[in-house]
Amino acid sequence: MQKVIFAPHMLIHQFYDTDLAHASYAVLRAGQIVVIDPARNPQPYYDFAALHEADIVGVIETHPHADFVSSHLEIHETTDATIYVSRLLGAAYPHQTFDEGDVITLADIKLKALNTPGHSPDSICVLVEDENGQSTTLFSGDTLFVGDVGRPDLREEAGNVTAKKEDLARQMYQSTRHKLMTLPEDVVVYPAHGPGSLCGKNMSPDLHSTIGRELRENYALQLMDELKFVNELTADQPFAPTYFGYDVELNKNGAPAYEQSLQGVERLPAGAQLQSDVLVVDTRPKVDFNKGHLKNAINIQLQGKFETWLGAIVEPKEPFYLVAADAEKLELAISRAAKIGYELQIKGALTNPVQATEKPAELDLADFKANPQNYTVVETRNWNEINAGLIFDDALAIPLPEVRKRIAEIPTDRPIVVHCAAGYRSAAARSIIAAQITNVPVFDLGEAIVEFK
Repeated sequence: MQKVIFAPHMLIHQFYDTDLAHASYAVLRAGQIVVIDPARNPQPYYDFAALHEADIVGVIETHPHADFVSSHLEIHETTDATIYVSRLLGAAYPHQTFDEGDVITLADIKLKALNTPGHSPDSICVLVEDENGQSTTLFSGDTLFVGDVGRPDLREEAGNVTAKKEDLARQMYQSTRHKLMTLPEDVVVYPAHGPGSLCGKNMSPDLHSTIGRELRENYALQLMDELKFVNELTADQPFAPTYFGYDVELNKNGAPAYEQSLQGVERLPAGAQLQSDVLVVDTRPKVDFNKGHLKNAINIQLQGKFETWLGAIVEPKEPFYLVAADAEKLELAISRAAKIGYELQIKGALTNPVQATEKPAELDLADFKANPQNYTVVETRNWNEINAGLIFDDALAIPLPEVRKRIAEIPTDRPIVVHCAAGYRSAAARSIIAAQITNVPVFDLGEAIVEFK
């Protein structure tokens, strides 16, 4: 999804990836473009530059992103654009440091760096001043969202500078109070994420805002002391997929070129012999998966938040085979895996393998409703959902990202029924459990969960 904003003194183009709820930007003025927080595929930015007969002269990274891989290095290598990052990032690629007081000039407008630690120690925001020296626009990265601020708990073990979440939350308090909340209320805010992103917990559906609106409506910008702010910000944050730390490091060093990396994935024939000790990720809809799949395959469906769940279930650098319904879906699955840098660990990719003959057990829903005590129920929703209340009182709570590591906790004296909130996560969890537990049937309650809420 793309959106063009015609500001009085420049053109701002928002590129929005709904799969990762990620917003990136191109700022165009007088034939020159600066790209901010680009996605993995650089082509849309090249296309934008060509359309406007302009040159990409700069790329700004507001921080080393945890939830997606950036194309900053590839854009630099292709266009010779300068990469601007905070010195605190410790970037391993060619760059120009961009910290408080530093300015990028595009004709008669200025892009000024603001150091705003909080989401990460190396976070910056970019404040735009027009030709009259008036502040007009803030590219807020993961510091300020519409209705929220960036979570502070992703850099305890990743990045050039690590910090405890409480320390980062305190820094976020200072950054918001002394850097952002003092800006003019009519400054337009363009964040790096929208609703559905795991980089915050309370984001609005809107993809841009103003400082004035955030002062009125954003819970994190309301009057409170630092201790209350820290407690509120660190509480009830969503889970952090295992790939987050991996992507921080990949972005710190710079990812390989996108198209070449995609072409480096081996496409296999349907009858290929796969290594039995290598994980299989089957991206087909669960209806198709259930008609026949490879032994021990995990069903992470392509529709939905595929990148998030792939990176939550499969470990960074863990090799896996990728299965899709057809050639077009296979290419889509590879490209979506590449958004988080996981194309690098695809052992091979194929469609409808001929050995896909395994079928799951089918639940007798009437019997389950009549005799729930005869089943072990495994609850695979996220902890914030679980903590709000179990759907089945005696359920064993194992959120989907933890299932592979906690199989041994699941009793095997009764048939197992797996559920989530709507059926996507339970399909993946059931496939994981059924691959390890074979002495009792493992059922997916699926969409029927709505009958029990």
